[in-house]
Amino acid sequence: MESIPATGLICGVDEAGRGPLAGSVVAAAVILDPARPIEGLNDSKKLSERARDRLAPVIRERALAWAVAEATVEEIDRLNILHATMLAMQRAVAALGRVPDLVRVDGNRCPKLDVPSEAVVKGDATVPAISAASILAKTVRDAQMLALDAAFPQYGFAAHKGYPTAAHLAALRQHGVIDCYRRSFGPVRVLIDNPELWPAGTLL
Repeated sequence: MESIPATGLICGVDEAGRGPLAGSVVAAAVILDPARPIEGLNDSKKLSERARDRLAPVIRERALAWAVAEATVEEIDRLNILHATMLAMQRAVAALGRVPDLVRVDGNRCPKLDVPSEAVVKGDATVPAISAASILAKTVRDAQMLALDAAFPQYGFAAHKGYPTAAHLAALRQHGVIDCYRRSFGPVRVLIDNPELWPAGTLL
């Protein structure tokens, strides 16, 4: 087992978008600058949208290094969501402008990396670098959902962000499965496998 350095460049990693039915899964990696602290960092889910949108550019400005990466819908369907999430995290760490001494990942497992890493359960609320990563991942993913909403307003992506709410499932049944959907996910798969559930004239 690799020894974990007590000091050095600490990178926080988190993801957004594992649960939704549509869109890519987004991961972010952040190395904070101890000389430029950022007030108000927390788990992105515990922050308001306004707070996240305020903090995201501050993180980009003050961090020693940051990167955002994703795994596509096609990769999610081919690999499964867990492996696609690990891939997005690997890409985010690889895209950093600096090599960290330690990567701390929110959750209970880490992607395969060339540097030491450790998983931190609820790290997005307790490790500032992970909190920062969660904010970047969430804001980038939400921006993607707003773009989808502009292109396909009938699905309501701006409201549900791709999660399987009752309104989203109703819209999906009414308007059909389009390319942004994860066809390996249960509610989408059921519609594809049971065309009788679709309104007459709806096309895949």
